[in-house]
Amino acid sequence: MPKLDVIQEVQLRAQLQTLIQQHRDLDTAITSLAGAGTGDQLQLRRLKKMKLDIKDKIQTIENMLIPDIIA
Repeated sequence: MPKLDVIQEVQLRAQLQTLIQQHRDLDTAITSLAGAGTGDQLQLRRLKKMKLDIKDKIQTIENMLIPDIIA
């Protein structure tokens, strides 16, 4: 993978922080909805799927930012 320039790295780090915050917000929403006991199961599944998608995006960006080290 080619090395990122400074601007690309800054943009990726900003996007990463946004995704991490969204992931936390979804976690809070899921916990709240599940804890209420009256939560819509379909809505709960949708939120969990969104959370997993965001986690995948976070992992992809982290892999781009952390160089591969061959030992």
